[in-house]
Amino acid sequence: MNTTSKIFIILFSLIFTQVSCAQSESKTRNVVLPDVLTFRNVVARPHDSTAFTQGLLFSDGKLYESTGLYGRSTLRIVEPASGKVVRRVEIPRDFFAEGLELVGDSLYLLTWRERRCFVFDSKTLKKSGEFTYDGEGWGICFDGESLIMSDGTAILRYYDPKNFKLRKKVTVFDGDNVRSGQKIMMLNELEFVHGEVWANIWKTTKIVRINPQTGKVIGWIDLKLIAESVTNFSNENVLNGIAFDEAASKVFITGKNWNVLFEMDLIVK
Repeated sequence: MNTTSKIFIILFSLIFTQVSCAQSESKTRNVVLPDVLTFRNVVARPHDSTAFTQGLLFSDGKLYESTGLYGRSTLRIVEPASGKVVRRVEIPRDFFAEGLELVGDSLYLLTWRERRCFVFDSKTLKKSGEFTYDGEGWGICFDGESLIMSDGTAILRYYDPKNFKLRKKVTVFDGDNVRSGQKIMMLNELEFVHGEVWANIWKTTKIVRINPQTGKVIGWIDLKLIAESVTNFSNENVLNGIAFDEAASKVFITGKNWNVLFEMDLIVK
């Protein structure tokens, strides 16, 4: 049984959504997420299984992806449908690439412990600048004004994209208020989706939905069944990678060293 067949059977049997893998397609019910969000038309696309995915974003019909590990970190442009890498650059081997975001024509690439954010031209992938910051760099997204960065704690930091000056910090919590609520740790790859910050929780199959103004958790998305359908899913090859196509309201999901990229329609009611 091949990988796409296995994924199709598991998703069809267990989460009752509409799935298309390779040339097969079956219509069933949709997956209803908390607070009137629905995933529909889940499609399994090819993905480079050697890509230790750290950052993922969608723009102008293309996926931009950053991959990590010392000596293996890259920045790449990928065709969503085929998984083909159409352009890539190597990151110097003493840097561990992390989250990735696009502002205008500039790609902002974080590094893990090196406290550097490299800036690249989105068309040529040529480096155009760099900034420094305190602490570790994990995930990053853009809310239209600030670059929002995670560092593996419960804190989101907001930076000015022009000079990378820190504007504010917000603590992510689940509960009535930040004092009594549970702090949500291990915030990793980030994406800005319909006014919310979505964050992978490292070494879990969960995505947390965050109010970017207050840090309060809006809801949770558990993709356990999707993750466990991936052949090389493991404690190290975890769910990590969220990209959002706002114009088409599509979400792309993958993980570290996964051979599959999931594409799905996001229905907001």
